[in-house]
Amino acid sequence: MPHLQSRSLRVYADHLEYLDQTQLPQAEQWVRCDSPEEWQVAVKSLAIRGAPLIGLSAAFVLAQYAALHPQSDWQLVSDRLRATRPTAVNLMYCLDAMEACFEQGASALAERAAELFAEDRALCQRMAERGADLLKTSDRVLTHCNTGALATAGVGTAIGALAVAKQRGVELHVFVDETRPLLQGGRLTAWEMADLGIPYQLITDSMAASLMAAGKVDKVMVGADRICANGDFANKVGTYMLAVIAHYHQVPFYVVAPYTTVDPACATGADIPIEQRDPAEIRGVAGAFGEVTWAPDNAPVWNPAFDVTPAKLVTAWVLDTGVFDAAAIERGEHFLGRS
Repeated sequence: MPHLQSRSLRVYADHLEYLDQTQLPQAEQWVRCDSPEEWQVAVKSLAIRGAPLIGLSAAFVLAQYAALHPQSDWQLVSDRLRATRPTAVNLMYCLDAMEACFEQGASALAERAAELFAEDRALCQRMAERGADLLKTSDRVLTHCNTGALATAGVGTAIGALAVAKQRGVELHVFVDETRPLLQGGRLTAWEMADLGIPYQLITDSMAASLMAAGKVDKVMVGADRICANGDFANKVGTYMLAVIAHYHQVPFYVVAPYTTVDPACATGADIPIEQRDPAEIRGVAGAFGEVTWAPDNAPVWNPAFDVTPAKLVTAWVLDTGVFDAAAIERGEHFLGRS
């Protein structure tokens, strides 16, 4: 039996198992991970994904490596893990916490990883409850990418708010945009909505503007991979587009994330490193359903994994520590709880 378990991660004494999110929704396939190298492959392929889950799984991988290799250079391994996905700050937060325990030995690392797991579960619940407070029966909510239990140790971030609202008896309708190029919305969020019993409709990303113009969206709720000191934030590419459209149509736009996503060292969105991904992701699509290529094999591609949304387009930042409007962000109140 695993020592700890979430919707997409199982932690054993000497290894991890992860739910391969590239295979959903066609197949629920659990894969064993025995080494930092295997973890890097899983994260780069998005078999392990979601900013909180990436950080937590890295912490356990590092702790297990330290237990098996007590004389090795743990810092070198941590540095390699850190470089795997540069945009999401949760990875940096978790590895910083682990590195602070190096002098205490491998057992301390295992304990710290478990603490981070428990912390994330609690943070998810608190931010989800705050987000649910903003929702009322008959609300039609538009989401982007996947921000549910698949991406965290707990109930999720933005989707967590929808889940808690559902538990409270709030009747919602969710518009799930497919989230090109890797379809995390169509594959993962639609799957989670069905699992939660929340009515939803799947749309292509390019339909969002028409949907808002028709007055069919009451709120937009998204997650974040990094929130800057000024409130700018990075999230899955396509988020900025939604924020611009929501601002034009005066639809409230909420960011739901744990305080661990706030990066005080990052002044503005211009300071966020944006990961560039494989051009093949744009030329076609692959998954448990097979592989299809629709563009010429040599078609030039620009494929950033994330984009940056300016703070001025955000209605409020929903963190576990509170709900912050633009004035609160200017006062730095979103740093509460963040060292």
